[in-house]
Amino acid sequence: MLCGRLLLAAIFLHEAVATLGNYSGAVKYAQAFGLPGESLPLAIAVEFGCGCFLVLGLFTRPAALALAGFCMVTAAVFHTRFSEVNQVLHFEKNLAMAGGLIVLAICGPGRFALERMIHPDKVDLLP
Repeated sequence: MLCGRLLLAAIFLHEAVATLGNYSGAVKYAQAFGLPGESLPLAIAVEFGCGCFLVLGLFTRPAALALAGFCMVTAAVFHTRFSEVNQVLHFEKNLAMAGGLIVLAICGPGRFALERMIHPDKVDLLP
């Protein structure tokens, strides 16, 4: 479970940092798809904040559900040019990540998580 949480978190943490590094380019990209540039800080906060929660195993279920929703929205907004093979792959990748995040939300963070230290009596579906 720890390995799965870390691998899922890695892409969101990387993207949040990359977006901050090219903020003006990211604003233009979002606007090209009809999203207001003012929505970018929220996207960065969701990616970075929820990514950190997954790494720590803290608030895992709500963080995983928030990121699953984020993946589905970004798939529907940014990756719907199905005539382009690369866009189909990105769409499918986002849906697959959403599926993994939903499984994480259902099963819980596993043994190596701050949630376990704070609430040792809490039962997860998987150890």
